[in-house]
Amino acid sequence: MNHATTTRGRSTGASARGDGNGSHTTSAENATAVTPTPAVIPLRLGYGTNGLADLRLDDALALLADLGYDGVGLTLDHMHLDPLAPDLATRTRRLAQRLDALGLDVTVETGARYVLDPRRKHDPSLLDPDPDARARRVDLLIRAVRIAADLGAHAVHCFSGITPPGTDPDTAWRRLAVALTPALDAATTAGIPLAVEPEPGHLLATIADFHRLRRTLGEPEHLGLTLDIGHCQCLEPLSPADCVRAVAPWLRHVQIEDMRRGVHEHLPFGEGEIDFPPVLAALAATGYQGLTVVELPRHSHAGPHFAELSLPFLRRAEATATGTPVLVPPHGDPSATPEGSTS
Repeated sequence: MNHATTTRGRSTGASARGDGNGSHTTSAENATAVTPTPAVIPLRLGYGTNGLADLRLDDALALLADLGYDGVGLTLDHMHLDPLAPDLATRTRRLAQRLDALGLDVTVETGARYVLDPRRKHDPSLLDPDPDARARRVDLLIRAVRIAADLGAHAVHCFSGITPPGTDPDTAWRRLAVALTPALDAATTAGIPLAVEPEPGHLLATIADFHRLRRTLGEPEHLGLTLDIGHCQCLEPLSPADCVRAVAPWLRHVQIEDMRRGVHEHLPFGEGEIDFPPVLAALAATGYQGLTVVELPRHSHAGPHFAELSLPFLRRAEATATGTPVLVPPHGDPSATPEGSTS
């Protein structure tokens, strides 16, 4: 995939209609004729593979392409693109070809629950007291950057981790800064942003925490932000739309789902409290053109169903926000119905 071609099949602006036919018109008429109508560039919507964990990766990608998604949030994990299994370069190259054939853009996410430790979720983290354990997480991030470069991804997502028991905050922040530095160096070399996500309950939990890290590291160009819209609703003092506006200069990746205030539970659209048109209007106003990825990791039991519902919901909200027609490619009947528990 060519990293420069991240808006496949889309017009990114209105063409000016000049006179150019030799007809005699007044200057006022000419001025009217060549004035372009400002174009609204549709948001580029994706769906996370952590919400399609029961599907083979190729089946998940085909589903998203058929539904009309622009891209995929690829979580590196054992059931999809395993970053620790043999022949990674070969598997990555084949995936790049498949993404290109399907017209899907990609961001690389590193939030797999048990990819490094089969017994402890999200461990080891960048804050682990054991230097060797921290090094394993750093190695995963560097692998993710290399994979992202080979896929033409627009960003690599990561997070801080939970502060270990008995670790004081200053020590935790020092560990985070030191541990992230090699991954950030790799991202800088590759020219791909490393987009840190504020995660409720983690050391780096809020937008203010992101800015603390950014300043500690000297405000590096390739350190960006993953903004999860649900997390804004959950714990930020600003509204989700105001959060988008506040972080626009650093925004490199967006995750989106519904959520309620004070409850960190990723919900399908319409089941939480978020008013989405203002959020999508704010995203459009920033000019952000990375992927906005639906994040429903606890709904894989009905992943195809929620993938099908999510895209038209977001396109309708976007149309309401921007006053443009709903842009949802036609497709058939729902391919799955929700069954069983969502936990």
